[in-house]
Amino acid sequence: MNLDIKNGGKKFNLFSFQMTDNFHYFAPNSCMQDILQHLLQEFHPPFKSPVIGFSLILFIILLVPLLLKRFNIPGIIGLIISGVIIGPHGLNLIEKNSAVEWFSTIGLLYIMFIAGLELDLNLFKQHKNKSLTFGILTFIVPISLGYMVCRYLLNYDVNASMLTGAMFGTHTLIAYPIVSRMGLTKDIAVAISVGGTIFTDTAVLLLFAVITQNSENNLNSVFWIRLGISILLFSFIMFVLIPRVTLWFFKRLESEKYSHYVFVLSVVFFAAFLAHASGLEPIIGAFAAGIALNKYIPHHSQLMNRIEFIGNALFIPFFLISVGMVVNLKVVLHGYQTLYVALVLTSMALFTKWLAALFTQLLFQLKKVQRQLIFGLSSAHAAATLAIIIVGFNKGIIDEYILNGTIILIMVTGIVASFSTENAAKKMILSAHHIDATNELSSVIPEQILYAVSDYRNAEKMVELLTYIKDKTSTHPVIMLAVISEEQNVEQKVIQTKQQLESVLKITSGYTQEFQILTTIDFNVANGVSRVSKEILAQLVVIGWPDKSSIIEKIFGEKYKQILDQVEKNIFIVHLKKPISIVKKIIVVIPSLSEKEIGFDYCFKKLIQLASEINASLLIYSNNSTKEYIQKNITKSGTCIFQSLSIFEDILIISKQCSAEDLVVVFMARKRTISYLPAMDKIPDKLDTYFSDNSKILIYPQQFFETENTETYEEVSSEPLNKGIETIQKIGKEIGNILFTEKASESKDNQD
Repeated sequence: MNLDIKNGGKKFNLFSFQMTDNFHYFAPNSCMQDILQHLLQEFHPPFKSPVIGFSLILFIILLVPLLLKRFNIPGIIGLIISGVIIGPHGLNLIEKNSAVEWFSTIGLLYIMFIAGLELDLNLFKQHKNKSLTFGILTFIVPISLGYMVCRYLLNYDVNASMLTGAMFGTHTLIAYPIVSRMGLTKDIAVAISVGGTIFTDTAVLLLFAVITQNSENNLNSVFWIRLGISILLFSFIMFVLIPRVTLWFFKRLESEKYSHYVFVLSVVFFAAFLAHASGLEPIIGAFAAGIALNKYIPHHSQLMNRIEFIGNALFIPFFLISVGMVVNLKVVLHGYQTLYVALVLTSMALFTKWLAALFTQLLFQLKKVQRQLIFGLSSAHAAATLAIIIVGFNKGIIDEYILNGTIILIMVTGIVASFSTENAAKKMILSAHHIDATNELSSVIPEQILYAVSDYRNAEKMVELLTYIKDKTSTHPVIMLAVISEEQNVEQKVIQTKQQLESVLKITSGYTQEFQILTTIDFNVANGVSRVSKEILAQLVVIGWPDKSSIIEKIFGEKYKQILDQVEKNIFIVHLKKPISIVKKIIVVIPSLSEKEIGFDYCFKKLIQLASEINASLLIYSNNSTKEYIQKNITKSGTCIFQSLSIFEDILIISKQCSAEDLVVVFMARKRTISYLPAMDKIPDKLDTYFSDNSKILIYPQQFFETENTETYEEVSSEPLNKGIETIQKIGKEIGNILFTEKASESKDNQD
């Protein structure tokens, strides 16, 4: 008996069934070997099948950033390194064929389009003269010095030196989310930096067109005449006709949202084609398309979300992988030439940007910290730099040494830029007057509290707590929210959840405070809580204590951390072991600089209100600066007892004065904010271990304005680079703890 299968039109006899006197058995036919050989051929590098190659790249885009995020390794580095590994100079799994080139080109154009689309033109108009001056300085200084170094120190020809110098003139605002998060976007230093980006990137791209023509020996009078006419026609079409057509199209097809996205893509590639036909590089057309459509696509709109989502999910990662496929490890590892070139390029890139920031400070009489902020915002090289270098390498203008050295430059300057920007932003906040944005909001809108219900067994204790801390003058009820994930039988889940919420609602009948139940359907809990908190204008979000995380959750992100990342509100994470009414002492741990956070006043007043309601005392562990701030700005009464806490990592010392009936409260901070400390990542586990019998609350004050768009200018490289910076900061913190004694730390805190 034979078992046959068909594969690709061929018939294979897979198994032969034979019988003997004693037993039956299956014997693999020789055709089985043919199938195995066929499979081996399919997976023999380089992969010939586009399906296998595309699947591999998609798995890299999916898994590499997620896995490396757990180790705080920048995702952009992971994608580039993945390209190196699978590329022709690595394992040679995928050849750089036409399909890869197409996707890479789309990703390159997409980066430049988003760079133009996200520029803040209104901010540029407000400070256009200062921005123009800084743009000229940050364009001329890097290009001039960069050309001389490449020409006379590295001994490159004129075209390669000019192209590399032009690369120095660009900058990417990957550190912009830092100043946005800290509420400094209206500062003149930020406005100058953002506005200067428009000029310098445009000027560099035009210079790039001249360099490429010169490398092809086409730089003559005919070229200049044609270039002038082409630029005029190109500008007329892009900045006169395209905006009018866009406005007409958006009005006529207002309800066809998907058509809007297709129209935008059509404009991008049409602009790239026009630029190429005009003798310019297509990336100039994509950048111009972003500027032309800038005011028609709001940063918070659904269309903008689609543009960024598809770009960041597919096209831009594909481009980054293709960049890695160009890198030749043999060139990097063979000799010192690549490292030498990388050292020279990186040093020159940072020095010239610092020099431009210094000249700007002197011209406009800015403070030193503003100079540092300008340098931090303008020193990172990413999108435009990659675009210029890749095109220059493909045209043979630069060699592999500059290409590989530039990849190293991008990584180093991104880290330096983020460090410098964060340091300057903290200095500016420390010297500025503190603003309690939450209280300002509460004065306009009655207080609204959102309680995300997860553990219905603990709901009664949570209801009691919410009754005590709710503002009695607010007429709004406390919203009890249950988020239901989209899955099968979702309607049945909604019915069950509402029944559970209604049973909780019965508990609230004995309280004067009004409660209201709400169910919502979303992809996950974090999205649902974030959306509803914005819809009801909540000032405070209360969630339950995190459970022990599984391996999968640790890799892909724990729920409470996802909520912290997405919900830009004051957040209380609560674990009540006993009814809150029996608490007689509230122990509060406040790390240094917490009083500088926007929501600190609001959150601390909630603790004062709670202590007053249950007649409990407040024992505060903080440094002297925080103590003085609280006594001066929040409460002058003697209800608070202060104890010195010099090092936040020594939080376990409070266990000596803590009984099982005490409530332990710890002020925390989201990552990349002024009061954040790496030790905070371990606090939930420490409290679970050493204060297992105590009720606990983690408080995350609101740390930036809700109206700020933290995604603006956050191109593909910003968040991954920030993850890497956090790792370096943790290492630095550990080294500092080893080198400095406790006495030195106390002295530092007192100086603060």
